[in-house]
Amino acid sequence: MDASSEDQSRAGDEARQDGQGPIGTQYAAGGAWVITALGELDMSTLPPLDAALASASAEHSLVILDVSGVTFGDSAFLNLLLRAHHRTELRVAKPQPQLRRLMEITGADKVLDVRHDEDAVPRP
Repeated sequence: MDASSEDQSRAGDEARQDGQGPIGTQYAAGGAWVITALGELDMSTLPPLDAALASASAEHSLVILDVSGVTFGDSAFLNLLLRAHHRTELRVAKPQPQLRRLMEITGADKVLDVRHDEDAVPRP
């Protein structure tokens, strides 16, 4: 068992290691559900993340989306964030410069709860 697997097993029964497509890990932390998004997010890669956000927002009042591993996001990704924001309290954590710029240009950073600090994503 590698260190990543050991950490995941300690995170509890609710934690999941998806590792498929745009989703890294998901876990409960401090009353919130945390989803880690990865890679390039556009219309062709979003369905698994869309499903994860919909499921999380149906069960949790706060969903934290860690986007520190996202290398690209387009308008379809932004639309997904805004839809999730309407279903639950959504926190978008640690966006990289490309996503920050996208949110600034569109004004989404004024609507969404965007956090840049290291403490924006609680650990399990």
